[in-house]
Amino acid sequence: MHWIMSFAPIGVYALILPVVYSTGFGLFANLGKYVVTVVLALGLHLGVTMPIVLLLVARVSPKRHFAAVKSALVMAFSTASSSATLPLTMECVRDKCGVSPRVTSFTLPIGTSINTDGTALYECVAVMFVAQVMGAHMGFGEMFFVVVAALLTSVGIAGVPHASLVAILLILKNSHIENAELAVGVLLAVDRFLDMSRTAVNVFGDTCVAVLVARSEGEATLVR
Repeated sequence: MHWIMSFAPIGVYALILPVVYSTGFGLFANLGKYVVTVVLALGLHLGVTMPIVLLLVARVSPKRHFAAVKSALVMAFSTASSSATLPLTMECVRDKCGVSPRVTSFTLPIGTSINTDGTALYECVAVMFVAQVMGAHMGFGEMFFVVVAALLTSVGIAGVPHASLVAILLILKNSHIENAELAVGVLLAVDRFLDMSRTAVNVFGDTCVAVLVARSEGEATLVR
């Protein structure tokens, strides 16, 4: 494994080189725009969409909820693995949010596998970016297929780093985009940071669902 990891940067360079040769160095400017787009989209979902759900549906203060689960979010961001963060997520939701062990042990393990909203969002942006880089035009029908495919493939995806790249490649193949493997190789150059970001969003979404289910069951949570 150490031998493989030592050659990984060389492998990423070899994957990026053919794409740069065919598209030019303007690819790096587009890659920067891609990173900004993903981060803004994840930030909007984390900072606007889910707090609205907490406030209006669960009747919970988003600020206090965020403070209660922040250690799990930091763990998720640093490891880029929702599975590795699961024990800490359950501890935060149970002990700091006041959700019962019954709801915690049911919602969070399932949410780690199927409630990957950050991953689904990331896959949509990634496929659109690759299509534009490779010069493939996508109409409304093709874009709708990408959204549906991203939602379906994000369900049950492994909670480990870079797992979504497999789903992205699958969507690109079914969208009939040529040289998809080379384009996905380009995403590896920036995927680590984006993987960390979307994992934090996934975990925050899991905690929101757990609190929402607890409130629907009539539980008096600590965070209000």
